[in-house]
Amino acid sequence: MTFPWNLVQLAAAGLFLGLAACQSAGLGGSPAGVPIAVEIIDGPPAPVRTALAGELVAAANERQVEIVATGAPARYRVRGYLSTETNPEGETSLAFVWDVFDAEKRRAKRLTGSSPIRSAAANPWSGLDREALAKLAAQSMDEIAGFLSEAKALQTADAGQAQVSGGALGFAPTP
Repeated sequence: MTFPWNLVQLAAAGLFLGLAACQSAGLGGSPAGVPIAVEIIDGPPAPVRTALAGELVAAANERQVEIVATGAPARYRVRGYLSTETNPEGETSLAFVWDVFDAEKRRAKRLTGSSPIRSAAANPWSGLDREALAKLAAQSMDEIAGFLSEAKALQTADAGQAQVSGGALGFAPTP
């Protein structure tokens, strides 16, 4: 039996869109429902740490990342480490590391990078204005949200596989 060309095209398009949806769920899915706790931001002076914490919360809200209090139940715990570095040419940059730990306190992901900042010669931390902190927070939360989305998709896929292998499709298990 032959199918009209339009029906074949429609079926192929439907298959393509279905596969694309499966792929995008893992890559572009929402990190919502995967709470994290930011436990520490080590390195900067207290005023910079406080300002960065505020920028992280704003960036997290924009990306649907749920930040909970340090003692609250969280799927992941994040620890940040910041330092300023000045190269021989006198240019200063902010180096950062974010370690994401799972519930068993194993590191699940490490995010690193650096960004140039304006610097006052005596105190490089004074070169971190609100714009620089917002940029750092946005870049950090982009990466954290991507990791959380992937982790959520894997957990969902694992749960779906467990249901299929456990007879959840309505078939009675064979004795």
